[in-house]
Amino acid sequence: MNNWYMLTLVGKDRPGIVARISSALYQADCNLGEASMMRLGGNFTIMLMVKFPGSAKALDGVIRTEVESLGLQAHINPIEARLHEHLVPDVRISVYGADRAGIVAQVTGALAEAGLNILDLDSDVGGSADKPIYIMTMEGRAQQGIEALRSALEVISRQGIHTHIEAIDTLIG
Repeated sequence: MNNWYMLTLVGKDRPGIVARISSALYQADCNLGEASMMRLGGNFTIMLMVKFPGSAKALDGVIRTEVESLGLQAHINPIEARLHEHLVPDVRISVYGADRAGIVAQVTGALAEAGLNILDLDSDVGGSADKPIYIMTMEGRAQQGIEALRSALEVISRQGIHTHIEAIDTLIG
């Protein structure tokens, strides 16, 4: 029996994390599905879909030595793999403004009400320590149409948050 798990790892960024973890998984006859990896503020995080013939506890045993030696935290959840069910984004939204508490909740809440299904979100803090600027880029599906999103962003823009929305034309071959 092969089970699918979502393996999430978090820790201080350093060279070799992906190589060591993927090698340990390969040696244990694991197969990887989709993955997302990124560096955030000097920390590294990875989410991997892992196909493994054993239990979550056994999978933890497979990676435990590497996790501990790399100073990582690991979390394992059983999942349905649902590979090849990719949602293709049809809209890209950029947002920036003076950094303040609540900006993400405010923007994503308004967009969710207007029918945005966020598929990918990246954010960063630019500017300076004295004048930080929050920058966020999202791609998603405009389930109620792009005009509904534009209307939601108009309200957001009146509050000093700059926004840009564009349709994405994706060719699938």
